Amino acid sequence: MRIHRISFITTALLLCLSLSSAAQTNKDLFKGRLINQELEVRLVIDLYNNSVKVPQQEDIFGDVPGYLAYQHDGRKWIVVEAEIQGNKALLTIVNDYGSEDLTATLIHNTDGTFTLRQDSGSAIKIVKDRKWVKIPKVITFTKN
Repeated sequence: MRIHRISFITTALLLCLSLSSAAQTNKDLFKGRLINQELEVRLVIDLYNNSVKVPQQEDIFGDVPGYLAYQHDGRKWIVVEAEIQGNKALLTIVNDYGSEDLTATLIHNTDGTFTLRQDSGSAIKIVKDRKWVKIPKVITFTKN
């Protein structure tokens, strides 16, 4: 009987430790650099602490939840609001001029990738070969 009780306590402790470590891992889920190699677009985020600084625009925006940028252009789309709901985050994004905005959903997929879906508002545009180009409404990113 005593061995059974010790075994039960050990199992309960191991279960608590594994749940604790899983929770810590999830705290980093919406934090880091996400890359779409094909479009050469990156999404830099920290949706937990809102502690991302936009390069060359730190004094204007301060700390934000994140930004989206095309590798070959200095303009950014700024994540100004983020609400995490399980494996997805609801985002409000504006361009760095403040003239266009949109809502989007960032989803963490079961294969470890992320999908950014533009839900409503303006379309995200980048300057490519000196022309404004709309990026697809749905983009898949990998964590870098």
